[in-house]
Amino acid sequence: MEKFEWQGLTPAPIIGVDEVGRGCLAGPVYAAAAILNPNKDFSHYTDSKLLSVSRREKFAQEILENHRIGVGFATVAEIEELNILRAALLAMRRAVLALNVETGHLLVDGTFPVPDLKGFRQTTLIKGDLRAEPVAAASIVAKVTRDRVVSELEEKFPQYGFAKHKGYSTQAHKAAIQKFGPCAEHRRTFAGVKEYCS
Repeated sequence: MEKFEWQGLTPAPIIGVDEVGRGCLAGPVYAAAAILNPNKDFSHYTDSKLLSVSRREKFAQEILENHRIGVGFATVAEIEELNILRAALLAMRRAVLALNVETGHLLVDGTFPVPDLKGFRQTTLIKGDLRAEPVAAASIVAKVTRDRVVSELEEKFPQYGFAKHKGYSTQAHKAAIQKFGPCAEHRRTFAGVKEYCS
């Protein structure tokens, strides 16, 4: 993918925004917003899906230590109430607000700007996590944070295998839903879950 020239955008700061977990059958949707420190190397950040688990964890730690990060999420109840797109945008808005900045230029992964944000300019960027390092940094932190949260559901709901699939629509996950029915963390409006709701 062709890199996007983001460093001259105004107004400052430039904020990368990405979400993770939209296609999952269970768990919240997470988002992160990242303002990169120009005095640190960030050239190695890329789409979180292209990184091994260990590299993702390492990069997430590095990003949290060296750059300014906001994290937001929307719950399963909010996903059911709003629909997944609106819930993902809400998580993104919460991530931006968590930065505690009043202005800036958002680089938003995908095609939809983040609603209800005054004082910010926005550029939407398809495949933004491959094309702009602030979005990649946000993608890495959002992915690692959500994976940790969903893995912890294993303790409460061991029959579903959350620590392995992180709520994604794998064969094993779908088979567990079919066998045990959905739990409180499943998205009951989603195909693959709603068929097994009594």
